[in-house]
Amino acid sequence: MEIRRLGTLWPVSALSLGGGGLGQVWGETSRGEAVATIREAVERGITLLDLAPLYGRGEAEAVAGEAFDGKWPSDLRVTTKCMIGMRHAGEVAERLEKSLLRSLATLKRERVDLYFLHSNICPDEYEYENDPSFIETGAVRESLFFSEVVPAFERLKEKELIGDWGITGTGLPRTIMEVLRGEPKPAVVQAVSNILDSAGGMRRYDEPPEPRNIIRTAKNNDVGVMGIRAVQAGALTAAFDRLLAADDPDHRDYTKAAPFRALCKELDEDPAVIAHLYALQMPGVDTLVLGVKNRTELRAVLDAEARGPLDEAIRKRIDALRLNFQIPRMPIDGDGII
Repeated sequence: MEIRRLGTLWPVSALSLGGGGLGQVWGETSRGEAVATIREAVERGITLLDLAPLYGRGEAEAVAGEAFDGKWPSDLRVTTKCMIGMRHAGEVAERLEKSLLRSLATLKRERVDLYFLHSNICPDEYEYENDPSFIETGAVRESLFFSEVVPAFERLKEKELIGDWGITGTGLPRTIMEVLRGEPKPAVVQAVSNILDSAGGMRRYDEPPEPRNIIRTAKNNDVGVMGIRAVQAGALTAAFDRLLAADDPDHRDYTKAAPFRALCKELDEDPAVIAHLYALQMPGVDTLVLGVKNRTELRAVLDAEARGPLDEAIRKRIDALRLNFQIPRMPIDGDGII
C-alpha cells in the first residue's frame, strides 16, 4: 500500500476505509462481515478509518469498537464527525463535545485523531432556496463557524480528546475555500474526488460545484485532503445495490455516467475499480476514502491499487468524456487558485 502524508499531519495509507459501507448506507451487510472487512483492511495496510455516528445510526462506530475491543493497533488512525445547524447557535461547543464523547465510548478509545464538522458552511446571508429549513439542521453560517465551531474544536484539542480537526468540503464552494485560507484553518478537508465532480445528494446549493478548485486551494494552504465519493454513491458502479427514484440526484448521475460504463465494458474493467483508481490519482488527494461494505468490494480495490496506477491512456479517454463539465461560476475571480 502506498503511503502519503496527510497535509502537515502524519503519513497515512493512500486508501482509507470509510464508515458508510460498514454502517449499511450503501446497501446491506452483516455486523460480522463489516467487522471482518475492517480487520482485513488493516491487515492489508490501511491505516486510517473514517467514521461518524450518522453512518447507520452508530453502526459504523459500533463495528469498529467490536473489531478492536479497545486494543487498537498503534499505527491505526481514526476520525469521527458531527453535524450541526444554525439552530445550535450558542450551544455548539456542548453539542460537539457530547457527540464526541458518545463516539469515543462506542469506539472504545480515549481520543480520535481527527474530528470533522460534517455540516455545510455558507455565507452569512445565504439561503438554501430548494430547502430553506436545511440551514437550521445541516449548515452553519461562516460567522458562526469562526465564532463558535473553531474555538470549540481548539478546546477539544487542548483537552487531548482530538488530535486535530477538519471540515467536510461539500458546502458552498467559495465559502469552503475561504475557510481553507482562514486562520486557524482546518488540518484536513474532505473533498469530492470523482470523475463527475459530483456530490450527488449531498449538494444542497444551486451554484456549480468546484471540487478540484477546493482541492487545489487546500494544497496551496497546506491543508490535507481526504478524497470522498470516488464512485459517487454508486453512480460510477455497474449497478446500484439499493433502490432510488429516477429523479434522485445519485440516479441522475448514474444516467449521466453511461458513457463511462460503456468505456469500462469496452476495456473489460469493473467501473467501480476504474473510478477508484482515477480518484486515487487526482492531483492533491492525500488519501481516498473507500465506501465498501464487505471484503469482496474491499479486495477489488486493494488488489487494483497494488497493481499500480491507472494507465494514462485510459485516464485521457475518461477525461475526454467530459463528464465533469460544469457551467463555470461567473465572473471567474481566481478563488480556486490563490
